[in-house]
Amino acid sequence: MNLVLVQLKTELRQLLRNGEQLLLILGIPVFLLVFFGTVDVLPMGSGDPLSFLVPGVLAVSVMSTSMVSLGISTGFQRSYGVFTRLGLTPLGTGRLVAAKALSIIVVEILQISVIGIVALVMGWSTTAPGISSACVGVILGTLAFSGIGLALAGRLRAEVNLAAQNGLYLVLLLTSGMIIDSDSLPHNVSAISKWLPAQPLAEVVRAHLSGASAPRSAWLILSVWGALSPIVAGRLFRWSAEY
Repeated sequence: MNLVLVQLKTELRQLLRNGEQLLLILGIPVFLLVFFGTVDVLPMGSGDPLSFLVPGVLAVSVMSTSMVSLGISTGFQRSYGVFTRLGLTPLGTGRLVAAKALSIIVVEILQISVIGIVALVMGWSTTAPGISSACVGVILGTLAFSGIGLALAGRLRAEVNLAAQNGLYLVLLLTSGMIIDSDSLPHNVSAISKWLPAQPLAEVVRAHLSGASAPRSAWLILSVWGALSPIVAGRLFRWSAEY
């Protein structure tokens, strides 16, 4: 556990030193919220636009931070040989995955706080029980996407990993119902995306922040992804980019 905490501090220190990445992590979600919350250009269903958009932006933040940001930075660190020495220490792949996932959770707490404040200023409201349930969903989503991001980063070369992370992010963004109402998507697309972690995450966060309950199937699928993805990442991760 001590090794995980030491690596966690290192991950957070590196992130805080990268002001541009921190700005993007906080700036892009807020921009999406403010822009799409004031400009009616997306199909968001017949209800309150903010009730649809705010949970969706929170889900996008989880996916972009825990998968894309973590995966790309890890891929380049691996290609530069940063992990070669770590692979020879008692840290191990499992503890590395745990430390990186925990660092993302800390960042997401900051993200959610900022997005929540902006949303409240814009007139959004929610319920306390809904917040606690949505937070559980966020944690499961973070574990799921962190595992996916690290699995790709630990097997692919940096340039291929960069393209794969961004490509997967774009596909999931457009097919998950995060910012586009899933009812407006083709049936075949929705039928496939419901088995991937993005759509269940969006369903869980949106339902509970709206005062309702998410389907059990969404919780089950998200829980399975959250449990298995980090394990798979730990198994697949290679310290060196040399083959």
